[in-house]
Amino acid sequence: MSKLDVGSPFPLGAQPDDKGTNFALFSDHADGVTLCLFSADGSKETERIDLQECTNGVWHGHVGDVKAGQLYGYRVYGPWDPANGHRFNANKLLLDPYARELVGELKWDDALYGYTIGAEGEADLVLDERDSALFMPKARIISPEPFTRSKRPRTPWPQTVIYESHVRGWTMRHKLIPEDIRGTFAAFGHPAAIEHLQKLGVTTVEFLPIHAYVQDRHLLERGLSNFWGYNTIGFFAPESRYIDGGGLPEIAGAIDRLHEAGIEVILDVVYNHTAEGNHLGPTLSFKGIDNYSYYRLMPDDKRYYDDLTGTGNAVDTNHPRVLQMVLDSLRLWANVYGVDGFRFDLALTLGREPDGFNPRHAFFNAILQDPVLGQLKLIAEPWDVGPGGYQLGNFPAGFSEWNGDYRDVVREFWMGAEGLLPSFASRFAASSDLFNEGRRRPWSSVNFVTAHDGFTLEDLVSYNDKHNEANGEDNRDGADDNRSWNCGAEGPTDDPAILALRKRQKRNLIATLLLSQGVPMLLAGDELDNSQGGNNNAYCQDNEIGWVDWTRDDPELTAFVAKVIALRKGRSTFARAEFLTGARTKLGQRDVQWFGTGGARMTDQEWADPHVKCLAVRLAPTRKNEPAMLVMLNASHVDVDFVAPGLGGRWRAVLDTAEAAEGKTLVANGHWTMPGRSLVVWEQTGQA
Repeated sequence: MSKLDVGSPFPLGAQPDDKGTNFALFSDHADGVTLCLFSADGSKETERIDLQECTNGVWHGHVGDVKAGQLYGYRVYGPWDPANGHRFNANKLLLDPYARELVGELKWDDALYGYTIGAEGEADLVLDERDSALFMPKARIISPEPFTRSKRPRTPWPQTVIYESHVRGWTMRHKLIPEDIRGTFAAFGHPAAIEHLQKLGVTTVEFLPIHAYVQDRHLLERGLSNFWGYNTIGFFAPESRYIDGGGLPEIAGAIDRLHEAGIEVILDVVYNHTAEGNHLGPTLSFKGIDNYSYYRLMPDDKRYYDDLTGTGNAVDTNHPRVLQMVLDSLRLWANVYGVDGFRFDLALTLGREPDGFNPRHAFFNAILQDPVLGQLKLIAEPWDVGPGGYQLGNFPAGFSEWNGDYRDVVREFWMGAEGLLPSFASRFAASSDLFNEGRRRPWSSVNFVTAHDGFTLEDLVSYNDKHNEANGEDNRDGADDNRSWNCGAEGPTDDPAILALRKRQKRNLIATLLLSQGVPMLLAGDELDNSQGGNNNAYCQDNEIGWVDWTRDDPELTAFVAKVIALRKGRSTFARAEFLTGARTKLGQRDVQWFGTGGARMTDQEWADPHVKCLAVRLAPTRKNEPAMLVMLNASHVDVDFVAPGLGGRWRAVLDTAEAAEGKTLVANGHWTMPGRSLVVWEQTGQA
């Protein structure tokens, strides 16, 4: 029998030392907590130890001779009273919310549920007495030593170019990465992977969730799996599928190599809900530890969850211990693994109080004042499925936001929609109408045209409708409002005119994204013509549908993306630290001027005319000895004659999505005929 001492209620989790391990678990409503130790393979429960001490809701004890590497779990005793929010069931083995590593896969069985499935009456009110330990992964005790050794690149926000990627999906078909490490962090740290990122010029990789997550039972039963990973069960533990035998240091090693290459790492984190689902979901951790404290429950019937996320439950960040757990998790990933920032999935839920969203919620305040977290890149997804579930522009200063309006307007603009010119100009200029309050900066807007959720860039110009049949839901899942255009044929085609138009449209969308004020985010694989066959919801496609297809590698498109990124980095006009206002800069030029096709400034009538689909934008530099830049955009389907503004000087074309103008020059009041659906960037080279 292991020796049990009082131990300490802090820190939470399992903390090994030279004499054993301190265990601390928060459960404010439990009657008792039992620590369960397991054999090295997790198959046999070797010892049960009742924790005797409870301080401020934390059950704790120091167990002698229990060292790093030991597998463990908990059983928590208390009332089985779902109607009042309590779902304690000591027959269920529970994961430590602070577990640093999970060992073994969850094996779906009815014993994982706290209630008896199929029992007569209210199913979730009948206690299930089967032991779930055989089907549960186990927590492993991990030494707390730091792993990363590299310095953060600390790329300034105005110079940031984000590349959203999936650790597994991006590397599984990479032809230059050894097959035995594909799909892991080791693959992402491989020289071939880093070389591609450097060739593009991106500064920051944003990984889809890497926290330990659960494979949905209904997906496994259909022969599918949860690919994206938005189904977290452990906020401190990485997903074991992404580690290639190198243990936890493998993650930090990959981040070190990315840092050494000047590339930051942002994690997409899912603190808004867990994998335990709704009132009929399994009991795996939080639900059995203290359901009443961890989750938002319906005030009039606490048997049910306040499902603000569409996943069955919502984590209650109004509870101080739950908020502490989230902050502790964030600090671990920042301090131990060297992560440079976080993108908060459904961040609206995290800032909700009983009467609605509050941008001054303790969640945001705690992060912003934290000496570590407050210095990192913080990005909010500004929506959820609850009341008032779209709060774009309403997050506190210090948080950037995914700008879904930017995506929608830019897509429609290049499709040729009418009446969009004022909205397009605002989105191109970092959406100051949304973000220019509270001394926020242009980088508050994270601009994107494509992301993991929706069409890839190739599919955006190749499909009018989603094609999600492989998901097994009769094509009912995924968004119907794609704002896409197939350019004349649904899916693959051999028509050279359609292929040429699609190629130009991709260039238009990429150039617009990378030349807009704010922070651009590219979807990994878009530079390769990656396609998902029209699937706009590949969350369950851990296969060739969801994996980036490196065999489609388009050297011309990849080179174009790299060229536009280099142009953005090399010209302060495209990455400003202040919002555009039309006022004169310290260098004596107006920071932005908007022109019509005739070379004169846009009139109110032109802005209001729904048929106007063309625009020219002159941008002044913020640094001396840099040229002004002129961007001409023709989103109509016909050729349009543009006149250069009569401001003096000569212009040289440095980028043309129609591949006709580059290298050519244009004088003030000179004419240039732009093909339909094209974009040209000119730089001022001197006086006429």
